[in-house]
Amino acid sequence: MTTKRQMPGRGRGGEKLAMLMLVAASVVLLARPACAAAPAPAETIVVEGNRRVDPDTVRSYFHASPAGQYDAAALDAALKALYATGQFENVGIDRAGARLIVHLTEAKVLNRVAFEGNKKIKEEDLAKAVHSKPRSGLQRATVQADVASIMEAYRHIGRDDVSVVPEVIDRGHDSVDLVYTITEGKKATVRKIQFVGNSAFGERQLKAIIKTSTTSMLSFLIGGDVYDPDQVEQDREQIRLYYSNHGYADASVAAPVVEYDPETRSFALTFSIYEGPHYHFGDIRIASDVPGLDPEKLRGLPVARSGTVFDASALDKSNDALATEMARLGYPFARPEPRLTRDAGTQRIDVAFAISQGQRSYVERIDIHGNTRTRDYVIRREFDLSEGDAYNKTLVDRAERRLKNLNYFKTVRISTRPGSTPDRVVLDVEAVDQSTGDFNVSGGYSTTDGWLGEVKLGERNFYGSGNSVQTAVTYGQYTRGIDLSASEPYFAGTRMAAGVELFGRQMTVSPYQSYGTTTYGGALTLGTPITEQTNVLWRYSLYDQNVTLSPAATAATVSLPIRQAAAAGPQLVSSIGDTVTYSTLDDKKLPRDGFNSRLQQDLAGLGGDVKFLRTTEDLRYYKSLNSDLTAMVRAQGGYITGWGGQQVPLLNSFFGGPNLVRGFAVNGIGPRDLTPGSTMDNVGGSMYWATTAELQSAIPGLPQEYGLRGSVFVDAGSVFGYNGPTQGAQIASKNVVRSSVGAGLTWASPFGPLTVDYAVPLSKAAYDVVQPLRFTAGGF
Repeated sequence: MTTKRQMPGRGRGGEKLAMLMLVAASVVLLARPACAAAPAPAETIVVEGNRRVDPDTVRSYFHASPAGQYDAAALDAALKALYATGQFENVGIDRAGARLIVHLTEAKVLNRVAFEGNKKIKEEDLAKAVHSKPRSGLQRATVQADVASIMEAYRHIGRDDVSVVPEVIDRGHDSVDLVYTITEGKKATVRKIQFVGNSAFGERQLKAIIKTSTTSMLSFLIGGDVYDPDQVEQDREQIRLYYSNHGYADASVAAPVVEYDPETRSFALTFSIYEGPHYHFGDIRIASDVPGLDPEKLRGLPVARSGTVFDASALDKSNDALATEMARLGYPFARPEPRLTRDAGTQRIDVAFAISQGQRSYVERIDIHGNTRTRDYVIRREFDLSEGDAYNKTLVDRAERRLKNLNYFKTVRISTRPGSTPDRVVLDVEAVDQSTGDFNVSGGYSTTDGWLGEVKLGERNFYGSGNSVQTAVTYGQYTRGIDLSASEPYFAGTRMAAGVELFGRQMTVSPYQSYGTTTYGGALTLGTPITEQTNVLWRYSLYDQNVTLSPAATAATVSLPIRQAAAAGPQLVSSIGDTVTYSTLDDKKLPRDGFNSRLQQDLAGLGGDVKFLRTTEDLRYYKSLNSDLTAMVRAQGGYITGWGGQQVPLLNSFFGGPNLVRGFAVNGIGPRDLTPGSTMDNVGGSMYWATTAELQSAIPGLPQEYGLRGSVFVDAGSVFGYNGPTQGAQIASKNVVRSSVGAGLTWASPFGPLTVDYAVPLSKAAYDVVQPLRFTAGGF
């Protein structure tokens, strides 16, 4: 018999208790994972209050966690996103258990956005300024921002007391009209502009630099007298640049003091200027830390020259030239930096262009915005770099200057921001379009053409393509004409400018010639920039020219050369030519310093009826003597000769007049038919020369904005070398020096330049025709 021993302390009751504990522990262990894995029920989204917007569209703005939950950040993001759509006036989000309830009040739909009371700003311009658009939702915040935008637009035209009242008109069916009622108020003008601290440049000269002007009797025509803070700030920078470009490297201009007079509703501006010393360029050196880059290859590139007046713009041009050449040589990351060393004793600035290896970074992309009309490729082609190229700040700065010089944009700003990797940058280009259309109607009188009217219609940026088109029609007492032209500044993707022109001109018998002329045809041109100062224009011209007679117009016998030219009938001229222009002028419209050369050559005979070679040259040099006085000297000359056994046609010869020596009539200088009983016409010469010395100045006591300038001058020149038929005619064709001295007055009027010259001939030929007073007016 087997005997089982019982363990101490354990009986049947203990075994049952142990079993129960084991089962309980197992249940707990098995239950814990089950409890942890059980997710809370996913939240559902219920949309209330929507009538036009689909509920699923609303739900698409909510982004849940992987467990289907929406935390506070997700709800906040959804709320902001729904408001940003502009479709809702109110949005609320509540939780009810496992449900999210979205309460919506849909915004009313804008049927129409209109403006009332606006006279100074066109409705289409105001529509561009506001963010509320037809078919969008009505938003109170947007309306308030629109009111501010409208007021800002009026502020830029000098209407500071403008008031704007928005009105919402219910049209039913959740549709409303939004009307902005505008009270424009009176214009706030500039009554006074003064400068403090200026001694190198007078008040007149500085006023000519800036765009803001004081109110005058011509302000309604020329504008500029409106107080615009943004424009005043630009004027401040223009003054500083002018000083910096004329030797004053340390010049600074403080923020202008603006004083407002509530009684006259006008402003007084005071610009405080610190001029500093007047510097000249000293030594110009180039030093390179870039391995393999020889500075000697860059030695002749800087525009800045030792001994000349310091010019900050010359440093910018030098930087551009160096950066472009280094990129061409295979060093795209090389950076030129002009380091200036001032010598106060000698008032010289030594310039060392230090070339160093810049950070290696590349252009990831070029983002363009703000251009609502100009196409992106028009902007991109002004860059010498593109996506993937090495980033070069000098080339980016050059692109910004080019874009500003196009005159297509109101503002241009280029900034950078980090790209997707540390060695990538994104170029951000903001270019805000401005109006580029031109429509001019002008008229006037000149002693050359009599009464004359002209209509011009043009567009500098045709459909945002960067192309230019222009039409001009003239009708006058002795002349009529039409001219159609178009140009492409980047022909075939290059920096060559191509153009086409069609023209027709007719001249009738006048006091200066006993015959009429007709010319009609066209020309093709191709311009090539060589350097910053040098350009070449190539052209091909094809035109028909004809001399016509009107026997009833004169009782005398028409000069023999004229009769022979008329008998020859229409002549077709086919010619190629080029014009080489070199200019260092500081201002093309009103130069005060610099040099300009224009060499022109034409070869006729590539087909057509006539063969000749013509060369002309016109040189001008301007030098500023003081703040108001500018000296100008000019030399011009020309030569034409037939070839292939042909003589030069009458209409292609040179005819002298006030264009060479003032004080003489049109066609008053040059070879003349002196045959008794004839009309004694000027029959043209094969050579001419002329020189001019002139002093130009503003008119003392008159505001600069009037645009009046006076001049005193001495002219000398001659036309000679008649090579036409002489049998049966007495032709005088000697190289007689004609000279004159006189004074002139020019007004840059809103209708075009008006000029009055009075000159007294000092020497002349006995048969010359004088005309001391010359008057021209109008836009021609």
